[in-house]
Amino acid sequence: MLTTLPPEQKTDILSLLPAELEQSLTGMGLARFRAKQVFLRLHRYEWESFDDFTELPKAERARLAETYALPSIEIVRRQESALDGTVKYLFRLGDGNCVESVLMKYKHGNTLCVSTQVGCKMRCAFCASGLDGFVRNLSAGEILMQAAAARRDSGERVDGIVMMGTGEPLDNFEASVDFILLAGEKDGLGIGQRHISLSTSGLVPKIRALAERKLAITLSVSLHATRDEARSALMPVNRRYPIAELVQAATEYQRVTGRRVSYEYAVMAGVNDSEREAGELAALLRGTGAHLNLIRLNEVKETRFRASAEQRLRQFVAALEARGLHVTVRRRLGADIDGACGQLRRSVQPPSGDVRRTQPETAEN
Repeated sequence: MLTTLPPEQKTDILSLLPAELEQSLTGMGLARFRAKQVFLRLHRYEWESFDDFTELPKAERARLAETYALPSIEIVRRQESALDGTVKYLFRLGDGNCVESVLMKYKHGNTLCVSTQVGCKMRCAFCASGLDGFVRNLSAGEILMQAAAARRDSGERVDGIVMMGTGEPLDNFEASVDFILLAGEKDGLGIGQRHISLSTSGLVPKIRALAERKLAITLSVSLHATRDEARSALMPVNRRYPIAELVQAATEYQRVTGRRVSYEYAVMAGVNDSEREAGELAALLRGTGAHLNLIRLNEVKETRFRASAEQRLRQFVAALEARGLHVTVRRRLGADIDGACGQLRRSVQPPSGDVRRTQPETAEN
């Protein structure tokens, strides 16, 4: 008689790397070649249950269903920008929680912004993602499913990934790294590491741990301020890992991996867009070899922060370039839809009573 494990005790089979899948399946007594068959079927994303794994005998399908779980995802809401074709998805996961992804279309291809957590512990003052606290981490498989669902819905290839949606990827470290490795599999999504960017609010020990993995991804550091007092007010994680320590870790990451770091800086009216901040930002980053990416703030109605006026933004850019920094202003996409992280989820899924309001200073624990 087959005994099926409860769902919470089952392993998400889509999250297993090829070697892990082979070890797990052969440990169950399945032939080694079955691992390749199962991996290929999994990463075609053409299944709803293990009954669809028709390469396997019925008895072996039943054994998979005993031990493993298949992640599920469905589109709850889809918003498409009339301005630039950006598509924002709200996905419902198997347990009823919702996450967001954004498909952005560029001349060089399509990039998908994915979420790595339901909610967020970081509680950045200008962001909607953490307003309702933290619920749980996503599995690598659930992150993969966002890309598969966007590809299926759009009918277009996903060429690049930015891990800049809801959640702090380095607070979900192992799942984020496994996602990067699985996304690059030629029998899967086939998205190489050089086409993946990971954004962090600044968990310094995890930046160092990521450097040890020597991945070929781009590390994007959310900076947003030039002084510790100001950054701590915007991003509480700075109380644990101040700016100097963060920049040192990012510079070391760049040295170890050979991959240039990008600093993200959301320009906010009257908060961080003065001539003084331009000078401090240039002094902070000059000589690091890093790139500075300025962002037009996606305004969140529940916060007091507003985007800098275009004229002020141009003046800020000019002040930085005059001081020798290489600066890019990110093109704002999806301005006519709920473009900021967490906005669409909040409009559909109100906060529940069991949300964990974990303090950002202990987010890595």
